[in-house]
Order: sequence, then structure tokens, then C-alpha cells
Amino acid sequence: MREEIRLLIVDDEWLVRAGLRTMLTGQPDITIVGEAGDGTGLADLVIETAANLVLMDIRMPRVNGLAATEALRALPDPPHVIVLTTFDSDNLILRSLRAGASGFLLKDTPPADLIEALRKVAAGEPILSPTVLKKLILRFTEPGQHRTPAAEIQRLTVGERRVGTAVARGLSNAEIAQELFVSVATVKTHISHILEKLNVDNRVHIALLLHDAVFEEPLQR
Repeated sequence: MREEIRLLIVDDEWLVRAGLRTMLTGQPDITIVGEAGDGTGLADLVIETAANLVLMDIRMPRVNGLAATEALRALPDPPHVIVLTTFDSDNLILRSLRAGASGFLLKDTPPADLIEALRKVAAGEPILSPTVLKKLILRFTEPGQHRTPAAEIQRLTVGERRVGTAVARGLSNAEIAQELFVSVATVKTHISHILEKLNVDNRVHIALLLHDAVFEEPLQR
């Protein structure tokens, strides 16, 4: 049995909210507990509805999605946040993830993929749409963008660097284990060490740190 997803939809277009409600109604593990047209008072609404997942637009009047996400992540028991937007600029992607979002999806994401993304993020697995992930990878593999690795990255072992690179490519634990010829338990141990050593919260933040401190030497070596 999946844990119940208590979803809050935040978008300034009521047609978008209505479409999402129609799409998600009937999913046995998803309950839409509320809607909002922008981020005003969103923290109080999350507490009132006990929402554990928020589907958040970025560009909204008054309080935008970035500010709202930061406010929600500051709560004592914060919900997961998935940004759902029509904009996929590099700047917005990075700003959303740094604000604390656990996922970034485009509004043209197929319904089945969106529903699966909700379940993955609710289970603690950050998610990026394929086009967004490709943009991030291109950003930190672009020629001429390499610079000396950050001091904290140097503290990772070779194994941890290999796993970190695979995480940044969007691979699951099982896929990393298969690619590196190690057990899933070993992958999980490496990821725990990476999170602790780099002082980051999740897999998305690992990818962001790799973006900010690109290695001069390939991590796979």
C-alpha cells in the first residue's frame, strides 16, 4: 500500500487547476486537499490541510512559486514541492531547485508521467523531466565551463565520485548498481556519505553541486 499523497495545487490559472484535478481525481493514493492561485498564505494552508506534496507554478501574482517554495521548506515538517511550469530556462530550473523543490516538470508532461512523478517525490525520490535533466547535464558538461573542483568535492572517495556522477545523470540506485557493478546497498551507502560530506539534502542538490563545481578530471576515472 502506498502512503496517501495529500496534494495541494498552486497555479494562478483556474483552468490549469481544474485540468489537474480532473486528471488526478480517481487515483486511489492521491487526495487533492486544496488549491491556491498564488503563494500568499500558503504555509498556513499547508498546515491546515496537512498537505505533504505541493504542485507549484512559478510565475504567479503577488507571491511567486520560488518565494512560496522557500517559505514551505522552512516549515518544521515541510511538504515536498514539485514545480510544474511552462518555462524551462536554466536560471529558473536552478533557482527552483535551490529554493528547495524536489522536482521540476513541464506542463506538457504526459499524465501518466506526472502521476508517477508525484508518487516518486512523495516517496522521497527527487524527479526532473527528461528535457530539464538534459539541460542541466549540458550546463555542466559544456566545453569551457570547467573549473577547479570545490574543496568539499575533493573529500569524496573515488567510489563516491562515481556514484555522484551517476546520480547527477538521473540514474536510479538500481541503475547505478548495474552500471558500476556494485550492490544497491553499496550505492545507498555511498549516497549517504555524499550527502553527509557535502552537507546537502537530496539527490537533486548533489547534481546542483556538481554543476557549481565541475571537475577538471572526469569523475568516472
